[in-house]
Amino acid sequence: MARAEETSDQLCAAYPVRGGDGPSSYAVNSVYQRGAVAAAKEFISKAIEEKLDTEILLSSKTFRIADLGCAVGPNSFFSAENIIEAVQLKYKSQGLNSQTLEFQVFFNDITANDFNKLFRSLPSNRQYYAAGVPGSFYGRLFPNASINLFHSAFAIPWMSQVPKTVMDRNGPAWNKGRIFYSDASDEVVSAYEAQNAEDMERFLHARAQEIVSGGLMVFFIPGRPDGTPHSHTLPNLIYQILGSCLMDLARKGVVDEEKVNSFNIPNYLMSSKELENAVEQNGCFSIERRENLDHFFAHDTVYKSPQLLASQIRASLEGLFKQQFGDEILDELFELYGKKLEEQQSMVESGKAVVFLLVLRRLAN
Repeated sequence: MARAEETSDQLCAAYPVRGGDGPSSYAVNSVYQRGAVAAAKEFISKAIEEKLDTEILLSSKTFRIADLGCAVGPNSFFSAENIIEAVQLKYKSQGLNSQTLEFQVFFNDITANDFNKLFRSLPSNRQYYAAGVPGSFYGRLFPNASINLFHSAFAIPWMSQVPKTVMDRNGPAWNKGRIFYSDASDEVVSAYEAQNAEDMERFLHARAQEIVSGGLMVFFIPGRPDGTPHSHTLPNLIYQILGSCLMDLARKGVVDEEKVNSFNIPNYLMSSKELENAVEQNGCFSIERRENLDHFFAHDTVYKSPQLLASQIRASLEGLFKQQFGDEILDELFELYGKKLEEQQSMVESGKAVVFLLVLRRLAN
């Protein structure tokens, strides 16, 4: 069955965020994401008020929302509540009785995600029916024309895989001595760019089949400001410093250098032009609204606190590092990372950053 193959998550390596609810968990260390979602609440409300097609509200008594890359909460719950509140207001503005409208929210992430933590954390007073949908969002996840609104916050930069050419030690794009693309050779950067373009094509193709005609997609996508080199982008600088910590441990004999050479973080930050090109090439969506959330970083406490930042990066990447290096080095690695972030604080603060807030509408078939 082709559809069964498309909905599997074999395309995507297993690199979940740290589950549970301990002091190093993602649930505790996702303050930055939570702040950005809160800052964008008005954006979501206006997008739904102005862009959501009234016919969608009239076509069914159930409004279906899918959150892609939900992790373990609680940020996904906050987003779902914001969306539902905005839809209810839209419903009332049309003179309709919002009490007759029911909501179903699908929480999606890779199969290795801690869904048990997610389900245990569901708000008891939620206004929706909840379901988990495991699988890579680079393939099909839902039946045709079954979702009214897709939402995703901070997940899209995670690629389906590390570019294969970057892992070829005999090829020009082998990324020896680095774990990321931003400070690497042009061949490595090109490989990441190509993988991102392929992933976005697959992502938008799947969503175009799953969403209803006129349905909305609301995305928060960390990106690269136009004209900013990859190596000067704030999140990329942070990964570069983490890579230098791994190489320090390799020189000390704590980590096998060959394991570092065969390890790369599968994350890519698009520019606004790359994002627009992906939507245009797909041809199934119109860009209805776009804003850049760049002022948020200037006031964000996470990037001004090296230890807090190190804890957040560990919560996000621990699964990926544990898979490659084991858990024995994690404490030493991230302790060193916190120290280096503090030493290089001025460089971190000089990094450029932006989050693209994007609303897409499914064009008529």
